[in-house]
Amino acid sequence: MVALMELAAVRLMKPHLAVGETSVAIEMKMIHAAPSVGGTLRAVASYAGINGRLHRFRIHVFDESGLIGSAEHTRALVFERKLLALERRRAANAGSMLSA
Repeated sequence: MVALMELAAVRLMKPHLAVGETSVAIEMKMIHAAPSVGGTLRAVASYAGINGRLHRFRIHVFDESGLIGSAEHTRALVFERKLLALERRRAANAGSMLSA
């Protein structure tokens, strides 16, 4: 359910990103309101505002019986190039820590 919530927020945010920008999840405050009875899940995200690089969303997930979960979700706007460079540095540092 959390992955579905994130996907709904990402899709809502995507048209507002410039070339070279992406977003990363920062926080998810979720309430699991009811068990799912199976079948198809549907997530509905609404934009709740922006504060600098942080974008906030409200998300509700439904199954055939109704609401099963809700969340407040925050995503940070990042530049893909910087994110990839950070990932490379972290991977290099992890490798050096393993050999120590």
